[in-house]
Amino acid sequence: MRLNLLKIFIIIVTLLYQSTAYSKTTDKNEFNHKYLSNYFSALLSYDNQNNARALEYFNSSKSLLNKHDKFLKKYVFSLVVDGQVSKAIKQIKYSKNENNSNNFETNLLLVLDSLNKKDFIKTSELLIDLEVFKEDGTYEFIIYETLKSYNHLFLNGIIERPNQNFGRLSLITNAFQNCFLNSNKTKSHFINLINSVEGDYSRYLFFYLANVIENKDYESAIQIASTIDPLTSELLITQTKKWIDQLNFKKFKKYFSCKQETDILGEFFFLISNLYSSQEEYKKSNFYLNISNYLNPKFYFNLSLLAEDYLFNGNFDLSRKVLEKFDEKDEIYNWYKIKKIAQIIDKQQNNDQSLKFVENKFLKFKKPSTRILFDMANIYKNYKKYKKAIEYYSIVLSQIDENSDAYADTLYRRGSSYERLGQYQKSDSDLLQSLKISPEDPYVMNYLAYSWLERNYKIEEAIQMLERAYEQKKNDPYIIDSIGWGYYLIRDYINAEKYLKQAVQLMPDDPIVNDHYGDILWKLGRKLQAKYFWENALNFETTKNDLKKNILKKLLKGFKET
Repeated sequence: MRLNLLKIFIIIVTLLYQSTAYSKTTDKNEFNHKYLSNYFSALLSYDNQNNARALEYFNSSKSLLNKHDKFLKKYVFSLVVDGQVSKAIKQIKYSKNENNSNNFETNLLLVLDSLNKKDFIKTSELLIDLEVFKEDGTYEFIIYETLKSYNHLFLNGIIERPNQNFGRLSLITNAFQNCFLNSNKTKSHFINLINSVEGDYSRYLFFYLANVIENKDYESAIQIASTIDPLTSELLITQTKKWIDQLNFKKFKKYFSCKQETDILGEFFFLISNLYSSQEEYKKSNFYLNISNYLNPKFYFNLSLLAEDYLFNGNFDLSRKVLEKFDEKDEIYNWYKIKKIAQIIDKQQNNDQSLKFVENKFLKFKKPSTRILFDMANIYKNYKKYKKAIEYYSIVLSQIDENSDAYADTLYRRGSSYERLGQYQKSDSDLLQSLKISPEDPYVMNYLAYSWLERNYKIEEAIQMLERAYEQKKNDPYIIDSIGWGYYLIRDYINAEKYLKQAVQLMPDDPIVNDHYGDILWKLGRKLQAKYFWENALNFETTKNDLKKNILKKLLKGFKET
């Protein structure tokens, strides 16, 4: 922050010097201290992620536009982040001269304007200007090379042999380019991408199905959709399944077509936006996301990333404004909107108001999908309304395949809800049944084994189960804590300390882990260290009252007397 302020101070001093010299030959009103003050405020707001305020100040100091490259760049950037891409492009054209468009972003917007107008010859010329800045960064290089490749395709109807290999990004580009040409290789490219073990590329199932449907192969679309898991698939794919199950094939062309140049480019820039978001560079993520929306405004589902970015950064009003754009007719995204608004209410008001909001909205669904019922069960479980959670998990179980991973997962969730109510027989039954469907699932084994340990039930079997879970997830602090506590219960304090020490290192702010480690250290005679970890656990905000009372007793009377 100090570095940014220093940079801004240097700019202001420079401008003040320039304005003094310039005022000798120019009208004083054209370049005065008021503009400089507004510009200074704009830069501060810009650096503090307050884009709306930055735009206000930029608009109040526009006399600097034709004189300073950095002003134009940041003003244009702020316009795009605000969703005003067309206005940003007009401003660049109005202000364009040799000095003030000397950056990647302004030249990129001119290229995209030309592509949007399908003037591919002019795009070729503008790409020459953009090439100068392709070495500015890795993503700038990728964007330039990819746009050059796409423009060659649009202009000549031929896929250009790539000079660069960008890994999975190149495979995605190749799939869309074949799809644009409706090549017979389209299917193999998408299938290879979707089935890749190097990451989750299930999103591209939507685009493959859109192509299948555009070619009127409805039977194949229905068959593929039947294999989609409605509980665990991402939003776009769950919505895709919903449309196909309803035989609502027109929805696909309404939102996306491989034959539309800007639709494909919009998806490319959504990917770039995602890459920036994953690195927590939210300003740049929102910049490219708004470019994606400019190129294909029909595909408004991508705005979920913008809503998430705003929510993560505490911009609740902006997040809610974006969420309100989701249509009630698109059930899965409408439900997503409801859940996210409930999160905002939870942060701005309280849990009760949040849950009340979700319940009221949920009751308006005449026939909620399995996904919505599943989510509602999870919401009740998160709010510790375990009886209601069990009710909805039971409905979900009646609607899905008994041999599926989703069935096993739902049994695990219902079983853990029974456990929280002290209904251990029903809990064990669900968890053991889950393990029959999905043997050796580390998280189910951990939950069941820890439940047994707490009940002093089947201790040896529980420890064996935890050892198998640990072999699969050696860095999971919850599993490590469980196995350490198991050894503690059988008085193997040496092994217990080894595991709990690792758990504390992985999860230093967890009150239960600190409490467990304190207990083990006390048993090993390391009483000062034990008190240190008990006091840690006592002072955490997340420590529950029952645990606090127990720790206070240990600190006052010693462990043996509690």
